[in-house]
Amino acid sequence: MKLYGSGTSPYVRRIRIVLANTEHEFHNLNIFEGEGRAILAAKNPALKIPCLEDDGQLIFDSRVIYSYLLAKFDLPPLSWDQENQLTLIDGANDSFVELFLLKRSGIETNDEQLFVRLQKERIASTLTLLNEMVEAGEFDGWGYPSIALFTLIDWVEFRELHPLTSLDALKAFREKHIDRIEVTATDPRG
Repeated sequence: MKLYGSGTSPYVRRIRIVLANTEHEFHNLNIFEGEGRAILAAKNPALKIPCLEDDGQLIFDSRVIYSYLLAKFDLPPLSWDQENQLTLIDGANDSFVELFLLKRSGIETNDEQLFVRLQKERIASTLTLLNEMVEAGEFDGWGYPSIALFTLIDWVEFRELHPLTSLDALKAFREKHIDRIEVTATDPRG
């Protein structure tokens, strides 16, 4: 089993954490240029990470990879509530990634631009709801939704993308899991 992606991606990190006790190779690629970009293009025509290769089968997206691993290892499926949690997490994560890429590309943005306003609106609404869900105990276990939430919040902190003001439950959730061995082993800070 081979996992392709970037060591700083929250989507890749969540799968690396899931695979912490499963033998696999991780290929840390520079996904933006050169050989890493060529490898990514050869493995995944959507040019998304992560990408999993297992027994000749290529799987292109973190949600689909997780579904594949559930089936492969005969694990219990996610509930509809957990699927909705992942949709919220992925929505915020996607918006943060889009804004991060704009900034990294040197594109000037302001809150009046429709694209930027919509991304920030999604981030605000989903983080507020996720904070409430953590307060209500909906992420008390350490399963895939909790892993996805942790990797989102830790990536936001790592990239300094949001102050998480008034989101104390999310900050406490991150601190609660920061010392897990699979978390420290995949920390993008090195």
